[in-house]
Amino acid sequence: MSEQYGLRWNQVDFERRELHLIRAKNGDSRTIPLNAIALNALHELQGGKTRPATDPVYPSVRTGDSLQGSRGWFSTALEEAKIQGHTWHCNRHTFASRLVMASVDLRTVAELLGHRTLQMVMRYSHLASGHQAPAVDRLVPGGGRMATKSETAKSGAKPPKQSKTERRRK
Repeated sequence: MSEQYGLRWNQVDFERRELHLIRAKNGDSRTIPLNAIALNALHELQGGKTRPATDPVYPSVRTGDSLQGSRGWFSTALEEAKIQGHTWHCNRHTFASRLVMASVDLRTVAELLGHRTLQMVMRYSHLASGHQAPAVDRLVPGGGRMATKSETAKSGAKPPKQSKTERRRK
């Protein structure tokens, strides 16, 4: 059973904004911080009631026991929402990709995903080229992007002033 489906209310710490996984996917225990959206979602699931500590956070509607996975209910939800080509694993990939695109370092992303190696996190970290451009722009003094000759010619604007060092290089 995956980490989220085996989660019990006694593993949710609302005060510290954390989930405590006793036995995570890789066999280790770990703590996962919760952002405001995740915390609100858990409050909604709790329904304003204090739940017994051993109750599952995600109970089966039919049995009340922990869900065993996404089979059944997830495909039905996708059909009703008219979403195609999406799997449960896409959620994990999106989480990792969005963290990386928000400039979260890969070690932290790996820890949040429960990966022991950076090699594993790289599988989830496909980045759009648009997120790479700001990285190389950091090398430009002042943090900005310098206009190219063709851009300044088209706009009629004057090219940015160069420092003495830059002028000497030419």
